[in-house]
Amino acid sequence: MFETAFALGLTQFARSLSLPERVRHRTARNAALEPWRLRNTGVDALYYDVKALTADETFYISDSLASEGLIMIVPPSGGPMLTLCDSVEEYRLRGGEKVHALAVAGMGGSAIGAAAFARNVANAIGEPVAAVVSGYGLGDIVNEAIGGAFLFGWLGHIRSNLESIDDMVGRPKLGAYGKREAEADGKTSRGLDADTVASLLADPTFSFSLIAGHSRGNRVIADALHALKASDPARLEILANTARIVTFGGRIKMPDAFAEITDVVGELDWFGELNSRPKIATDIRVPFCGHSTNTDLPGAIKVTKILTEVLAGPAAQAPAPEPEPVETVAADIVEAMPPFIAEPAEAIESMAAEMVETPATPVEEPAAAVLEAPSAVAEPAEPAVEVAAEPDPAPVLDQVDPPSTLAMAKLEPETAAMATTAPEPSEPEPDATKPDHPAAGAARKMSAKTGLRKPRARR
Repeated sequence: MFETAFALGLTQFARSLSLPERVRHRTARNAALEPWRLRNTGVDALYYDVKALTADETFYISDSLASEGLIMIVPPSGGPMLTLCDSVEEYRLRGGEKVHALAVAGMGGSAIGAAAFARNVANAIGEPVAAVVSGYGLGDIVNEAIGGAFLFGWLGHIRSNLESIDDMVGRPKLGAYGKREAEADGKTSRGLDADTVASLLADPTFSFSLIAGHSRGNRVIADALHALKASDPARLEILANTARIVTFGGRIKMPDAFAEITDVVGELDWFGELNSRPKIATDIRVPFCGHSTNTDLPGAIKVTKILTEVLAGPAAQAPAPEPEPVETVAADIVEAMPPFIAEPAEAIESMAAEMVETPATPVEEPAAAVLEAPSAVAEPAEPAVEVAAEPDPAPVLDQVDPPSTLAMAKLEPETAAMATTAPEPSEPEPDATKPDHPAAGAARKMSAKTGLRKPRARR
């Protein structure tokens, strides 16, 4: 909200600096309209996203806040500064042929509101947008006094007929004012803003693919299209085939040639409903939103976001499909499998059943393989005492782990008995170190001859 207040305060301050110059040219008219114009600028700050404008831009357009028919070229945010064009010819010279979108704002009709709405549209399409200022003059004061400001959808023709008041007292000749003078007797039943929009749309050198309006700006677009229908039906047919209309905050009757019309109205927009045709259905109803487009305020319509979705088509607005459960996906994969994959599975099941019914034949292992294990003989053990050569003691067999129960089950009964029967232990041989051993005497005699005695243990 601070940015909105800053933009409004800067605009009002810059406006006060140019007041002496404006009062010097049309003293009575400008002195009478200045309080109303300042009020309308404050209204537009509440209903339009004025914070989207830079400080230089608000200062630049402050002198032309209420100039009806003024044309602006508004680029997207981050681009160059907007451009003011006093007439259609100047718009052409400043690059109007490269602009393919047109935006018309309503409410207070100030230039700051028109530029802010055009900036939102430009951010949605990423290209410059042409904006036409609705303005505020003496005819608007009279129209507001009789309720036309609240019923612009129904009493719009009254405001157009009151344009002659401003023509008599004199006002800036902007937009398509020269075309109005060229008409017979200078009589017209439309406003200067509608004539300027009609002149832009009727020019074959300009090509518009998008026409956007808000509030009273929808009425201005409708008047321009109906005027084009009466003056140049062929041009209207071409425009209907190439341009799309998107309206915000009100449903207004457009020529039947246009099929691509999207009406966006907030769910809480009582002001827009009051000025809408009941027989026209709302295409997009924004929940919990009113008539304002200033995103600093709660319940504002986000023009950039909604317009981006509308131009993207129904595919972008449709919700993303929810992922299917894993069980469903697995079932679909199994059903999609070819039938020959299931045949091996059935064969495997039948083979497993046969194996369960028929017991497996035990495998007979040769007995020789079992007997080879205990045949390994360990090396002869060394004698405890180095004496004369004695006969080698009986060989000792290495211990072999008994076969497992599973191996025993596979062996035949006779082979299993042979494997499990342990060899009978042989009688232990007498110890040569004992006195009663025959070799003990011979050892004592040898030690006496050689003089070797057994060492005594120290105490």
